[in-house]
Amino acid sequence: MIIDFHTHTFPTAIAKKAIDSLSESADMNAYLDGSESALKASMDEAMIDRSMVMPVATAPSQTEKINRNVFLINERMDETGIESFGAIHPENPDYRTIIKELAKENVRGIKIHPVFQNVYFDDIRYKRIIDCACEHNMIIMTHAGYDIGFPGDYRSGVTHILPVIQQLKPEKLILAHMGGWDEWKNVLDMIAGLDVYLDTSFSVTKLKKKSGEIETMLHPDLFKEIVNKHGADHILFGSDSPWASQKEAVETVKKIIEDSSIAEKILGQNATRLLGGI
Repeated sequence: MIIDFHTHTFPTAIAKKAIDSLSESADMNAYLDGSESALKASMDEAMIDRSMVMPVATAPSQTEKINRNVFLINERMDETGIESFGAIHPENPDYRTIIKELAKENVRGIKIHPVFQNVYFDDIRYKRIIDCACEHNMIIMTHAGYDIGFPGDYRSGVTHILPVIQQLKPEKLILAHMGGWDEWKNVLDMIAGLDVYLDTSFSVTKLKKKSGEIETMLHPDLFKEIVNKHGADHILFGSDSPWASQKEAVETVKKIIEDSSIAEKILGQNATRLLGGI
């Protein structure tokens, strides 16, 4: 069982525009066109059983429309293997109603993105959302660390994440990008070992820019050091498709984690336990 806990798709009408815009800001090409069908084909090639879609509302007005699409995705998940978290924006005044409705529709989690949503992670608005999601036994995934498209933006930096973990003690919080993109030494020193999940998305594979330049992101030795300190039971596999190749991401984790029993935990067993089965 392989579960990719961090992917993105877009409705057909906006997929090209979204991919083009994000590719330009991040100076990188997407591997897929952002459609569900492309993700499904990628899953088949990589032998992935379930992909979790993480939508982001960049404005409060987008939340309702995005979540209607979330419900449609989840209605088809037995056929497609694609399941979506819900979207919410920190400026949604009716956040409690939104979370309650998502839980009622059996949506298993929410995705927040402090950089795209222009709010610091330790802002009271996020704290309220996280606390409410915990009341409904929902998983919370957040972008963590820097964002390649917004150099220097520190809204989801480790020092903003740490006090929220200490104060709220959320049991189902996932910090994407191995706890903090391009902040991995801080993750090792400050986050590893705490009761949160880290996903491998956009961390273990190489960064391939539009110019053709290839950069190493998280060094394999530091990746293993974080896994060893944090505990393999709290590491989730994620690719960040369409911004990375699912197949390459799976192969990279298997290559770095030589112990197959640990690799199996990361690639699917931990996610299955967190989700309560699929």
